[in-house]
Amino acid sequence: MVYESPVKRKANEMGAPTRSSDIADDMEIENAKAGAAVVTSKPAAAATPQNAVVFSPQLLRVYYQRLFPFQMMYDWLSYGNDWEKGSEIGNERDFFGKREWSFTIQPTPQDEIYIRYQSFKDCAEFTAAVQKRQPNKIDIGAVFTHPPKDHNTIKSDVFHTKERELVFDIDLTDYDGVRTCCSGANICRKCWKYMNMAVKVMDEGLSKDFGFKNMVWFYSGRRGVHCWVCDESARELSNDARSAVATYFELPLENENKSMDLSSNLHPMLVRAFRVLEPQFIADIIGDNGMGILTNQKSWVKLLKTLPEGFRTSTGIAAELDREWSKPTCTKSPTQKWAQLKQKINQATKKQQGKSAANTDSKTSESAEMWIYETVYRHTYPRLDINVSKMQNHLLKSPFCIHPKTGRVCIPLNTKEIDSFDPFAVPTLPQIVAELDEYEKTHGKAAAAKVPDWQKTSMKSSVQYFLKTFLNPMKTEIRKKRQDMKDREAAVMGDF
Repeated sequence: MVYESPVKRKANEMGAPTRSSDIADDMEIENAKAGAAVVTSKPAAAATPQNAVVFSPQLLRVYYQRLFPFQMMYDWLSYGNDWEKGSEIGNERDFFGKREWSFTIQPTPQDEIYIRYQSFKDCAEFTAAVQKRQPNKIDIGAVFTHPPKDHNTIKSDVFHTKERELVFDIDLTDYDGVRTCCSGANICRKCWKYMNMAVKVMDEGLSKDFGFKNMVWFYSGRRGVHCWVCDESARELSNDARSAVATYFELPLENENKSMDLSSNLHPMLVRAFRVLEPQFIADIIGDNGMGILTNQKSWVKLLKTLPEGFRTSTGIAAELDREWSKPTCTKSPTQKWAQLKQKINQATKKQQGKSAANTDSKTSESAEMWIYETVYRHTYPRLDINVSKMQNHLLKSPFCIHPKTGRVCIPLNTKEIDSFDPFAVPTLPQIVAELDEYEKTHGKAAAAKVPDWQKTSMKSSVQYFLKTFLNPMKTEIRKKRQDMKDREAAVMGDF
């Protein structure tokens, strides 16, 4: 049964509607043609016992009333622009009001409605709309030339996107070809390590290769991660430029029996990624604590068959290692097997040194050398939903939402401690609502009233991390830039 706290009972008294919470997971909202509203409806699936425990309209109402960080979201997505500042130097008064929002609402247990082109003048209007609509899911879109809510009254040739954060979406379903523990929407701590690897590679690449500074990663609430790159230069990227950044990180990972055709002169980004990924491939993929690809004969034979055919045939390495590893007396660990496999490949390829580049054996040996890199990449490299990153007008789930399938909060991720992140320890909706009651019970109503509600729950460390490492530094940077603009304006006026 659903936990019913005093706070929840209060929500019921306020007339919270009853509706199913089993909405379509991570629904892909189509990029509609600018100028056309999108409102669609479809039957909702029946609620499951799990959903009944982790998510309910009553608990969601409490969350939007007391815990969703509306002001922080406004401070972030307005980038220092504010309606109340008027024509102040550097201030675009209606900036926030040109941002598109999409709500997924469920007015009855039988229907889900997806509403695009929502926009709000300021934080108060945004807060009021969310608390009134009680969306099961909120998606964030681009900043347009005009308020999206007015799109039907604006000519399509002047209504278009102006800017949007550069975003990346990585989902464990795209790893089904290599993960052996779970599939589809199911995840476990073993396969979650793929997300840790993806964050490390992408975060380092975005910062070192593109110079982005204002980046924040979020847990999607169920089976993936999202990255928001918020530098002004990133927000202003054209669709072509976004596509170029996204494809910069792309590798052909789908077919394990087909070579990636990597050059032996690897791009520095891939060399750096290999240094990050191979240790995790050894620690988290090849053994029983991971995907077990070097723990039993069926698995290692499958892996050895992916060696370049000519190399495998001419050297007999695959057959030799299979015989050795299959012996009852073999005590080699997966780590030792991987080291031995690499050693055998390196020994065989050295025999080809000094031969003509046109020599077939030489080319085969080069392919074998690159097979080591390809194998690590295929099992660990980030698998992006690249279409999310390519277009300014693509929608992405809002941070700090509650995932209706798990009840978990979409919290920010500490990239410096990403290996210790546990998706199953993320605060859930019933948990944080219960914590509000417990805090008030322990400290008394008067004392509790002086503390922001999010500080009374297990959301506290995540919100503080978001403020300390991302939002506050970005706000400081914006204030400095605005002050520089004012100083320059004052200097110019002083010359007259």
